[in-house]
Amino acid sequence: MGEPQGEQLAAVRARREELRGRYLHEPAARPATRAAGVHHVAFICRDVEETIRFYQEFLGFPLVELVENRDYAGSSHFFFDIGHGNLLGFFDFPGHDHPDQHETIGGLQHLALSVTAEQFTEAKRRLDETGTEYLGPDRGVEDSLYIRDPNGVNVELYREDLGRFDGKPLF
Repeated sequence: MGEPQGEQLAAVRARREELRGRYLHEPAARPATRAAGVHHVAFICRDVEETIRFYQEFLGFPLVELVENRDYAGSSHFFFDIGHGNLLGFFDFPGHDHPDQHETIGGLQHLALSVTAEQFTEAKRRLDETGTEYLGPDRGVEDSLYIRDPNGVNVELYREDLGRFDGKPLF
């Protein structure tokens, strides 16, 4: 099954507009969220050191904690500062197979991280300098590039302020 086309595409788009009309309210009419924010998002990694080197040394997100996972003896649980009090966490599970990442229902498509124009330019320079593959900026989106971390996680470096999407404020 491929991308919808023709009448199927029109039906998908009509359904999206129906959902927008029913559930998407103007900022002044939206109820307050019941969450204080993202404490952390946690992923599974194949190799703790490789993951630390990628996020801390390559992308510049400081490692702020590294402890044993309380739910699995020998497993590490560690966190990176990704700004504004948000943490990016990882677990390793020694003794378990770690198949390649793939997109599926309930899986992660990508993690988009807001970066400044300077951070974006520097990241692109480092990617080019090291010969690291990436996608973008292209497809008419000049403010976005995608890389895969050592665990197969798609990471988008997105040059847009928090709380905005396609240049418009969400709140």
